[in-house]
Amino acid sequence: MTDAPAFGKAVFAVILFNACLLGVETYSGTAAAHEQILRIAEGACLAVFSLEILVRIGAHADRPKAFFRDPWNLFDLLVVASAFVPVVRENATVLRLLRLARVLRTARFLPQLRVLLVAVGRSVPGTLSFLFVGALVVYVYAMIGWLCFAESDPGRYGSVGRAALTLFLLTMLEGLGDAVSAGLEISPLSFLYYASYVLFASFVLVNVLIGVVLTSLEEARELEKQDLETGQAPDPGSRPDPESGPGPARVPEPAAAGTWTAEDEAQAAAAFSADACSAEAVPEDLRERIVRARRALDELEAGLAARARPFQDHLS
Repeated sequence: MTDAPAFGKAVFAVILFNACLLGVETYSGTAAAHEQILRIAEGACLAVFSLEILVRIGAHADRPKAFFRDPWNLFDLLVVASAFVPVVRENATVLRLLRLARVLRTARFLPQLRVLLVAVGRSVPGTLSFLFVGALVVYVYAMIGWLCFAESDPGRYGSVGRAALTLFLLTMLEGLGDAVSAGLEISPLSFLYYASYVLFASFVLVNVLIGVVLTSLEEARELEKQDLETGQAPDPGSRPDPESGPGPARVPEPAAAGTWTAEDEAQAAAAFSADACSAEAVPEDLRERIVRARRALDELEAGLAARARPFQDHLS
């Protein structure tokens, strides 16, 4: 039931409706005029979300560990259950933040959004490394700027903090023209300072960050693909379930070697027709060739056995 498209669409619609309620509550006049209706609607949304969690838990009653291994199930359970905590219910700000977190549950029903969120999570380690390198570069250039321009341009480089803020804005090319013009009035060599920083910080480091995010996005897509294949494709090493239906048809054996009849040929052709060879249909002419080859092999086996019988009698 939880995997049914109708179930997912219904929950998705309630999540969007809950998001609209949060938006309506930001208008004080409307919220005051329809306070009772909004409160009833919020209670109905909470009831639907609670019922959804109970249904999902019930669907995993025979395998509860599988429910808690899914991070989306844990997130949904935390968001919904927090609404029943007394301390949270009494704090309007925290309660609204938790209600806002319900909007993130739409990622469960939007595969592309889910991939993006997973990509963001997987890019955190690489992003932290990038931030460390970026902070180190900004600090080094801030110290150089403070040493070179503190007396001439105290508004931008009067301290290491101001210099770091100036360089951070320059990373986004904000005010680059004014900074370069002020630097050229101090010394023509300041152009090398600004040019090297902009090339390294605005182009090299930003491209590195983009590469980290794209790599994480590709990994997230591969994980999503593996999850879909794991959830839908059967295990190649698993045995067929006897209750799921009959297995592949077997080619009938003739009553005796070399005694193929028209009935045997018809049964063999029917067997090959029933067995689609792992969901790939066998052409009609190929089936006939297989039947004729099988009949020729049986006749050859019978002939060899007849010729070997006198030698066996002589030896005995």
